[in-house]
Amino acid sequence: MTEAPIRSILIVGGGTAGWMAATLLARRLEKQPVSITVVESPDIRTVGVGEATVPAIRDYFRAIGASDFDVMRATQGTLKLGIEFCGWAGPGTSFFHPFGLYGTSSRGVAFHHYWLKRRLAGDATPLAAYSLCTELAMANHVLPPPNKPANELGVFDWAVHFDAGLYARFLAVKATREHGVTHVEGTIDGVALDSESGNIASVSLADGRTLEADLFIDCSGFRSLLLGGALGIGYEDWIDLLPCDRAVAIPCERTSALTPFTRSTALPAGWQWRIPLQHRVGNGYVYSSRHVSDDEAVATLQSRLEGAPLAEPNLLRFRTGHRERFWHRNCIALGLAAGFLEPLESTSITLIQSGIERLVSLFPDRRFDPALADEFNRITTLEYARIRDFLVLHYYGNARTGEPMWDACRDLVLPEALAYKLRQFRSRGTMVRYEWESFQDPSWLSMFVGLGILPERYDPLADHFSGDQLDAAMSRMRDAIGKAIALSTPHATFLANNCSMKAA
Repeated sequence: MTEAPIRSILIVGGGTAGWMAATLLARRLEKQPVSITVVESPDIRTVGVGEATVPAIRDYFRAIGASDFDVMRATQGTLKLGIEFCGWAGPGTSFFHPFGLYGTSSRGVAFHHYWLKRRLAGDATPLAAYSLCTELAMANHVLPPPNKPANELGVFDWAVHFDAGLYARFLAVKATREHGVTHVEGTIDGVALDSESGNIASVSLADGRTLEADLFIDCSGFRSLLLGGALGIGYEDWIDLLPCDRAVAIPCERTSALTPFTRSTALPAGWQWRIPLQHRVGNGYVYSSRHVSDDEAVATLQSRLEGAPLAEPNLLRFRTGHRERFWHRNCIALGLAAGFLEPLESTSITLIQSGIERLVSLFPDRRFDPALADEFNRITTLEYARIRDFLVLHYYGNARTGEPMWDACRDLVLPEALAYKLRQFRSRGTMVRYEWESFQDPSWLSMFVGLGILPERYDPLADHFSGDQLDAAMSRMRDAIGKAIALSTPHATFLANNCSMKAA
């Protein structure tokens, strides 16, 4: 038993990061005498563009005692089976990054080696034809994964899209009403440090109130009031690897299909996202200010909306990268206060979630043993770097010739970990997996193949089967996928029956 347990936690900032932290911490610490307070300013507008997730978010829902459908009903949510990339491999092209496997492995050999063998023999069937998840998405259908798939062919997962503002509100209600979290409205105008330890002692509000705590969680957004401001932790900038530094977001009415996937469309100076919700469509243009002006970016996005705009353009400036440390003394930063990776693969909320879970697993006492912070910082630094490399691959592998931003991306000097991964795959389709990878082999495979990065040869163990044997097996796989699609449900119908507010 610790002699100096944490007695109070102050979370500075609400929004997605603050309320996710408050809700999970309250749930995990519910048997301990720890008070949790969230202080947020009603005057500060949240970024509110992170409306897409990855499947791990559903683990978070379970951890706070909420069902997937409860959250989706409260947030106008939809299902997400993956991301469609349009134009990244050249104008007019598209490919899909699914949350699922490709084909079935055999005799310890991954499926993509058998696919490569048949491709080299002249079989033009795309890899996507062996992904149930991809085929469902392209049909605008969904099929909740079975508890025990018959084989790897049926292994896939799903995430959600949701209204970020409604999500924060859902969590705030859950945290305050069910778990006793205190909510304070006020604008912070000062931070006091302890003269002996250098720890944060308190924050002061503009109305004269002072809030003290043992542990402080900085969810103050890009301002990073505590970690970056009061504690002076610097920032590692990755603009040399990821070219975009601005974004504009405009929600609009939905006039096209309610697709169960996010769409990312490459544009001359960046890319556009499309996130379908039940009540609207989220749209944004992430771009390089060195290649297009803010006014031009706004005009471009406005011209590409599928329906009437529902709000004024929300302009955002950012620096891709992260704080040099995420945990310093008695302060941990989450969300934008910790760092920013553009929403190309919907990782912003994932990084918040993993940061909270990491804090729980390394939860300190009031002595704040530096060893805990060291481990937290080591793992989080790796996690950011692994995601960064996955995003860099998207830009590096592009085939948009004649456009300055994209041409420069193909000439990037890659981080060695990514360069090594590429060399191994190009040589013989070898998939290299590092510690703290957020994206596993199928995700990397979808990007490699989608961008036209293919191995020179396949695993020779794939020659155990003849061409005719492989053709027959692959035909059976495609037939099995077709039969599963026939049993699936249109996305819109599934939502109406399970996830709309009327279905509550």
